[in-house]
Amino acid sequence: MRDIQRAGFKEPTPIQVKAIPPGLEGRDVLGCAQTGTGKTAAFVIPMIERLADGQRGHPRGLILAPTRELVFQIQETVDKLGRSRRISATSIVGGADMLAQVRGLRQRPDIIVATPGRLLDHMWQGNILFTKLEVVVLDEADRMLDMGFADQLNQIIDAIPEERQTLLFSATLPDNLGDLARMSLKNPIRALVSKRATPAAGVTHKLHHTTQAEKTSLLLSILKDNKDAVLVFARTKHRVNRLGEALERLGHRVAILHGDRRLSQRRSALEGFRRGRYTVLVATDVAARGLDVDNIAHVVNFDLPYTAEDYIHRIGRTGRMNKVGMATSFVTDEDSNNLRAIERLIGHSVPRAAGSRPPAAPRPRGNARPRNGGPFVKRAHPQGGVDAGARARKFGGYRPSNVGRVATPQD
Repeated sequence: MRDIQRAGFKEPTPIQVKAIPPGLEGRDVLGCAQTGTGKTAAFVIPMIERLADGQRGHPRGLILAPTRELVFQIQETVDKLGRSRRISATSIVGGADMLAQVRGLRQRPDIIVATPGRLLDHMWQGNILFTKLEVVVLDEADRMLDMGFADQLNQIIDAIPEERQTLLFSATLPDNLGDLARMSLKNPIRALVSKRATPAAGVTHKLHHTTQAEKTSLLLSILKDNKDAVLVFARTKHRVNRLGEALERLGHRVAILHGDRRLSQRRSALEGFRRGRYTVLVATDVAARGLDVDNIAHVVNFDLPYTAEDYIHRIGRTGRMNKVGMATSFVTDEDSNNLRAIERLIGHSVPRAAGSRPPAAPRPRGNARPRNGGPFVKRAHPQGGVDAGARARKFGGYRPSNVGRVATPQD
């Protein structure tokens, strides 16, 4: 309780109220709540308490997360809340020094926080043994599947003891997560605080119908009137680089974050943004989950995400812990179907911003011929047209939304 108070927690959030008691009892938990509502503490607190009085010397807790940034933030939470109970943790992520991680493992940490790919590297080399494993957490599990970690998750789950406690948490619970939940959880307590996809109540949504060529000038007009921290999401790494460089030339204090940046660059960008050294962070969806920065006042979707669920995660970077925030999306004619999917998911239309031009007419879907007798419209998949069926994996024929995305060693 002393460490919890030192960490700034005054009273439990709804997800913590529902998840911590069964977690302390050793029950499996399936947790879902809006982003920014304290899910990390909801699984770290019972894990620390359950491991504190047990036998030391081997890893007894494992936390899997999809990105390096989320791993480091979870590590920080374990360090804060586990100090008095003498619970230690180490981080295992791609892009970092393998030998340094081996040295960290030789310190016999109680908890390992890891991304799946690099964890398997250490398991194959015999650097980690999970014979004493007691508690496993799958954080943002749906995102791990979307990022192509299905095979790695299969191998990890097969290699850990069957007698264990498992906690699975996410901000959304799409249908394709059901097979993973059935495979890894036993009679779980369902700690469901929100609907399957619910934006934070304090976020104001608006959109601009625009063109690709007008997006940059529109973003500049938003930044001109905004004095607070702004997080800008773009769809590709190349566009993030180009946009960040353009904003920097115009005098904005900009950081860039995407998967091809070195680990030191990613940590520097995130820490500088958190401390106010940068006022604008331009990022791909690597920053859509787990980014814990209190002062983000505005999220701008320079490009709409590929999936409607990622819209929830992106805008969840603002309006955290019952604060207010703004989410602005730039929508081109080609985005009409994506926008309709987002509006169906959140249950209402996104209002147009003042001065936005009217939306374009709906585009024909699939390979259907338009009624005006025009040519066939063949819509390529954004990841390169890979057949979704070819990506089905062990989880009951799971089809990831980012079909062409395959986990890389850097993940």
